[in-house]
Amino acid sequence: MNGAESLVRSLAAGGVETCFANPGTSEIHLVAALDRLPEIRCLLGLFEGVVTGAADGYARMAEKPACTLLHLGPGLANGLANLHNARRAHVPIVNLVGQHATSHLPLDTPLTSDIEAIARPHSKWLRTSAGAAGLGADAVEAIVAARTAPGQIATLIVPADVAWGEGGTVAALPILSRPPLSSTATVERAAAMLRSGLPTAILIGGNGLYGNGLATAGRIAAATGAKLLAPYPITRLQRGVGIPRVDRVQYVLEQGIEQFKEFRQLILVGTRASVAYFAYPEKNSAFTSPGCEIHRLAIPGEDYVGALEALAEALSAPGDAPAAEIAERPPMPSGEITLPGIAAAVGALLPENLIVVDESMTSGRGLMAATKGAPPHDWLGNTGGSIGIALPLAVGASVACPDRKVLCLTADGSGMYTLQALWTMAREGLNVTTVVFANRDYAVLKREFSYLGIGSPGPRALDMFEIGRPDLDWVQLAKGMGVPGIRVSSLEAFGKALRAGLEGEGPTLIEVPL
Repeated sequence: MNGAESLVRSLAAGGVETCFANPGTSEIHLVAALDRLPEIRCLLGLFEGVVTGAADGYARMAEKPACTLLHLGPGLANGLANLHNARRAHVPIVNLVGQHATSHLPLDTPLTSDIEAIARPHSKWLRTSAGAAGLGADAVEAIVAARTAPGQIATLIVPADVAWGEGGTVAALPILSRPPLSSTATVERAAAMLRSGLPTAILIGGNGLYGNGLATAGRIAAATGAKLLAPYPITRLQRGVGIPRVDRVQYVLEQGIEQFKEFRQLILVGTRASVAYFAYPEKNSAFTSPGCEIHRLAIPGEDYVGALEALAEALSAPGDAPAAEIAERPPMPSGEITLPGIAAAVGALLPENLIVVDESMTSGRGLMAATKGAPPHDWLGNTGGSIGIALPLAVGASVACPDRKVLCLTADGSGMYTLQALWTMAREGLNVTTVVFANRDYAVLKREFSYLGIGSPGPRALDMFEIGRPDLDWVQLAKGMGVPGIRVSSLEAFGKALRAGLEGEGPTLIEVPL
């Protein structure tokens, strides 16, 4: 057995079922090994940013790692922006990166680079395999590292001669350790804060925002009157009628400060206190007021669900009293296209069990309010702020949950970073409906410019913020990738196209001119 086959068989034995790939010559033996082992599904991405973003989306919904297969240092570098987002999402990913054969490296050929230096800032675990005999064990260690709470990126660099070398063996995955629990004193302090009667918020991350974690948080909120919050950069949030209500933290600094001003206490579960994305002259970046007491119930890497359950027990919170969302669905709107109208249409039509992937930072700000009354669904956001994640994230989420529909909300500017994901959707027949808000702007940058108090942008600045001249034609772009698309000019037409996409099979795209 060569090293490549031992690697692939060890990955499969360790529960890795999916590989998002864009390989090259140095990875051919890995490709051959994957070709012989049908237990791992391989999906091609035409750009490495699609590959890494899809692995992120898969991990968020499957709660286990996919692997990526990337070509040398330049291929890894192409995928770094969405690896940055994945690192911030705290999701498990195993990166496989090819390297030149060790005898070839001294020749310093054009594609030679320091792959470890490229990978290190985005990898919690990093190794270059030294020989075929240890490659299977390296793969297992990468899986263990990736699955270590709260979820990490592991990068395994595989020289070509290690892949083709003989003597490989399949390694077994050990029993994975559970994340540590919060201390009794930490739990008791949180309980005392909640008993005090002071206005308190609980800011939750990770798996505290869905499933048993969110249900337990809802019991705590119902018993104490605390408000549940999710960070603006949400990894995954379960929401809708009957689900405990969680308010998303605002993106804009002043809105965030207003949102937090009532709270005298803030309890953190698997996340940090919210701050502004950027610094502004003579403004404080913190959302919380100076007198707000901040307590960490569970730090990243600890057991969030266990911490919430321990807190609920300490409070004797009833087991059947979640603080559930209760809201009306908006009526189906009509007339000319407006952002509130688009949000209302999504809220009116959103089906149960949908996965919403949202990167519509400017155009989509009214969407969460309009969808509170929708049936239960999951909402995925951009966790690292590096744009171009929505389309790949939708690919990964759909692959992880083939029985669920996915609604992908993106803007034309961010969508252009990774529009190759449409091709993967078409090739795999993924049930993704993509809505492109075509405002022909990097609108958030216009807002940021005005926010700094330095006047209005001049023509040179506007040329860096506006993406018209020529206008992008998303219907034609989608058609070229194999995805049927439609451009709508009214809310009635948008509602009809959205309903058709959510009820149909395979991918579709709706361009919404703004």
